[in-house]
Amino acid sequence: MRTSRTAALAGLAGIAASATLSFTALGMGTAANASEGNGRPASYLLEGDPSAQGGSKFEGIGVDQESGRFYVSEVTGGEIQRGSADRAQAEEWLAGDGTDGRYTARGITVDDEGRVYIAGGPNGTGNDRPDLWVYSPEGELLAALRVPDNNAFLNDVAIGPDGAAYFTNSNDPTIIRVAEGAETTGARSSGELARPLAPSEGVTARSADGWQATEWADGSSLITTVEGFNLGGIVLSQDRSAFVVAQGTTGQLWRFSVATGEVSEIDTDGANLRNADGLIRQGRDLAVIRNFDKEIVHLELNPSATSAEHVSSRATDPNRIFTTGKLLGGRLLLVDSHFDEQTAQGPYEIVTARMPR
Repeated sequence: MRTSRTAALAGLAGIAASATLSFTALGMGTAANASEGNGRPASYLLEGDPSAQGGSKFEGIGVDQESGRFYVSEVTGGEIQRGSADRAQAEEWLAGDGTDGRYTARGITVDDEGRVYIAGGPNGTGNDRPDLWVYSPEGELLAALRVPDNNAFLNDVAIGPDGAAYFTNSNDPTIIRVAEGAETTGARSSGELARPLAPSEGVTARSADGWQATEWADGSSLITTVEGFNLGGIVLSQDRSAFVVAQGTTGQLWRFSVATGEVSEIDTDGANLRNADGLIRQGRDLAVIRNFDKEIVHLELNPSATSAEHVSSRATDPNRIFTTGKLLGGRLLLVDSHFDEQTAQGPYEIVTARMPR
């Protein structure tokens, strides 16, 4: 039986001698395939796609704590690469360029069964393509789903306490819940998009194999979307009572109650979080990646994530645009996106930052 994600995170937290998340590298000055001295590379090479217009650009990363594998999404084409903590070279795991209807891919996460959830960004916007996908650890397609919003831009994804996957929507202040065989109301026939309803009515789209995508929460009562990428990074609070969600356009953090879906703003102690992208939590410590600002902000959350203390803001490598990151084996893995390049040039890398010992 696979160990639980909660246990894995607790084990990582125990690596640190203190409760403070700190960074000794911040992705600066690492060289591809260099060794940390403990048998693990200091960075990981990704395969570029020579057919991609504008070169290869990357965004999301998901990790499987038990196997030591990580998965990286390519924006330009939708390919998914897979790597291992002890190998310097990642390889293409899932093809893109229309495979399973996928032409682009964004956030990724992995559940306790090793299933991989992929957010499609604008893949399904204005067309009939899927908005998201679920794959088995062996790469078998389990679900390719539309969501109940024709304007959805699914950005990032996290696993909830119930084992379901929760996706942020950058175009509307909604959270989409995806699960296999979940109870549903208001669902239409297989493959048909449900009409937009209030969250309490169970807005649901359903696939033929029983996987469902449901509009779980609507934060429009408080959250105002503006031009650009709105809701993005998402993580669970320490006590697992809420999701913490970043809104990069306004520099705000939002708290979505796990029990009710109710939204409230998190007091972030005056921290500048504009262009907030990926979120990484370890215990009460939250790392906020500010992509184009080339900075990582360290906040200390209270256990229920109603407020946070600003601990520090530190520059990252000035030659890289980091988007998201995940903890794997006590290290922070950061995605170097190449978003600042009109035509991306390799090497394409996942860069590591050391965690406290």
